[in-house]
Amino acid sequence: MLGNSEETVGPKLQRRLGTSDAVMIGLGAMVGAGLFSAFTPAAAAAGSALLISLVLAAALAYANARSSAQLAARYPTSGGTYAYGREVLGQWPGFIAGWGFVVGKTASAAAMALTFATYVVPDAWVKPVAAAAVLLLVSVNYLGVTRTAVAARIIVSSVLALLAVIVVMILAGGHSGPDYVPGAGTGILGVLQGAGLLFFAFAGYARIATLGEEVRNPRTAIPRAIGIGLGIVVVLYAAVAAVLINVLGPGGIAQSTRPLATALGDSWALPLVQIAAALASLGALLALIAGLGRTAMAMARERDLPHALSAIHPRFSTPHRAELAVGAAVLLLIVFFDLGTAIGFSSFGVLVYYLIANIAAVKQPRGERLNPVWLGVAGAIGCAVLVVTLPTSAVIGGTVMFACGIGYRLIRLRALG
Repeated sequence: MLGNSEETVGPKLQRRLGTSDAVMIGLGAMVGAGLFSAFTPAAAAAGSALLISLVLAAALAYANARSSAQLAARYPTSGGTYAYGREVLGQWPGFIAGWGFVVGKTASAAAMALTFATYVVPDAWVKPVAAAAVLLLVSVNYLGVTRTAVAARIIVSSVLALLAVIVVMILAGGHSGPDYVPGAGTGILGVLQGAGLLFFAFAGYARIATLGEEVRNPRTAIPRAIGIGLGIVVVLYAAVAAVLINVLGPGGIAQSTRPLATALGDSWALPLVQIAAALASLGALLALIAGLGRTAMAMARERDLPHALSAIHPRFSTPHRAELAVGAAVLLLIVFFDLGTAIGFSSFGVLVYYLIANIAAVKQPRGERLNPVWLGVAGAIGCAVLVVTLPTSAVIGGTVMFACGIGYRLIRLRALG
């Protein structure tokens, strides 16, 4: 079971968040992860079928969200699918889910920090400024989850307002991009690869589930927050994707590292893209650090990560050691990762994470289910298909990542006797 007796002594996480707080943290993770980073590699893979890839990614995200909400209602604890997998399927599936989330999302956090810095400083300063952003947001999370929620609310509200202005300006007189030229990335494989890369953008609702011990009335608030957050983001992504395709075409999106800026051309509103991208990537990074710290804490409670990371700060009620460790790992990855590599790497880990979530939801007793069994089965099949059709580098890197995690746990189990 989750949390043994020795974990019940000492400070605990406090239930300080309402439904709207959880929604904002989830939105912060999803808006920044998709609009300013995922469309370019997805368009390069899917080509003229980009919207089909978006629909597939959104449908899979819906199935996964429903499974996550069902599990969170039954197990309102920190750790997300790591905790659910342990409860329903056993220790090994739970560990694999947790490992995939922590390692994959650490790479994603590095990518968001680099995205922020890319939009605000010259190339020579990108890595130092990205590192400074990580240090700042680790400090915000360290001081308490209510501060995280307030920061997320400010960031999300600002980004949505800026995006409204940007989209209107694009429609009023956008810059046309090159026509799409069919290539190796098209066809069914390209569509599936595009869906897998775009799934990276939707996966932020996992951050809501990882806050299970800090949300008031979690059995109703968490499923509601996941549904609201995902619904808003699906509509937002679809609207922005349609505008970009109409103005640039899939080829223009694929060839631009900043498609929204390219679509604006020389408009006076161009600095708004820079501001929105910077804020959105900071919001995603803030939510990522919060979710990573709590999943790492949950794994440390069960000694699947060093036990010292399970500590809760006596004043701020945060998993402070886990968050500091996550911050250090993100800083390390900033040195080695670029955005495209991080998206594929993160998608592999998170798709495996949700594969286990769907299986766990299907295996729950009938009385605990909120969804029909077929929805969880469809979600599991979708995750399995997309994970093996990701770009080769992502599949190889993800496989090595999981092999390292399994080896680590085997060594730990042997050391414990």
